Amino acid sequence: MKEGKLPFVIEAEEVDRLHKASGLSLEGFLATLVEPTRSLARAPISKFHVGAVGLGSSGRVFRGVNIEFVGLPLNNSIHAEQFLVANAARNGERRLQFLAVSAAPCGHCRQFLQELRGASDLRILIADSKAETHELSYFLPHRFGPQDLLEDDFPLLLEPQSNSLCLNPSPQEASDILEDATRHSAGHHEDHSVGSVDQSVQGMNGMTLAIANGQGHEERANFSDQQLLDAAPEAQKLIQLQSLALEAANHSYAPYTNCPSGLSMMTRKGNLYKGSYFESAAYNPSLPPLQAAVVAFVAEGGGQFDEILHVALVEKAGATVRQADTIKLVLDRISPKASFRVFEA
Repeated sequence: MKEGKLPFVIEAEEVDRLHKASGLSLEGFLATLVEPTRSLARAPISKFHVGAVGLGSSGRVFRGVNIEFVGLPLNNSIHAEQFLVANAARNGERRLQFLAVSAAPCGHCRQFLQELRGASDLRILIADSKAETHELSYFLPHRFGPQDLLEDDFPLLLEPQSNSLCLNPSPQEASDILEDATRHSAGHHEDHSVGSVDQSVQGMNGMTLAIANGQGHEERANFSDQQLLDAAPEAQKLIQLQSLALEAANHSYAPYTNCPSGLSMMTRKGNLYKGSYFESAAYNPSLPPLQAAVVAFVAEGGGQFDEILHVALVEKAGATVRQADTIKLVLDRISPKASFRVFEA
């Protein structure tokens, strides 16, 4: 396997094989992955590509790149170290032991990395001509972070989060999902037997019922059986989208505002991605849920952002920090035809 073709997550067995084949120290081997990682960055504004490679306690290697969005404020960008951490989080990594980066972390990233357990001791190699390695405390000696605001045993970024959010969408929201589904399924009508129609519609009604009220009251939308049948596969994906957004919200790391949120998106090919909101004690370096979902999109081989077809956001009801308006701003620029729904939990 060529380095340039390596995935954004390299399994421990493959890391071990490649490391042994390289004949280098482990840190030296990880440094060789930085340049091919850097080539995957999407930096149309700065033209400055950044690559980051991280070793997790599981033995897996996680890669990260910077992402920029033309036509949007620069604070919507994703930094390579943020990408790496979000990539590790979505794959269940619990701790990062070592980072190799193509350039010294900026102040934004030095602050964001403070949310990791044992951040001060995290070793970082700058993969330039000097190839110097320092602990994060070298780059940010007088730090401000979770140790100043949270209890010592509070679960930090990469550690398990459970926000106990749940959804109880209204019948109108269920009807809206079906309306979206029938619109996108238009023109794809196929003939089915009566038995097949009845079975599919019955499944759709049950699915709508479960999402709509959870009370056992039948709330059927005004669609023909054939419309429901045609829309069934699309509606199932939209409902799955909602469920994924809730899952992402429950894994959100928001200890400073208690305003967790999660986002999911579906592409035109039906691929699904999700992202959780990750906060920083310094606020501004926080990673919004859309950007976290973009990390998943890019890491799993997504192409142009206008491939995104549907987006669902779950936010905590009554939240003092809300993501929806900013997300809509970004979507209007990167995928203006995408549908966007917001659900409160």
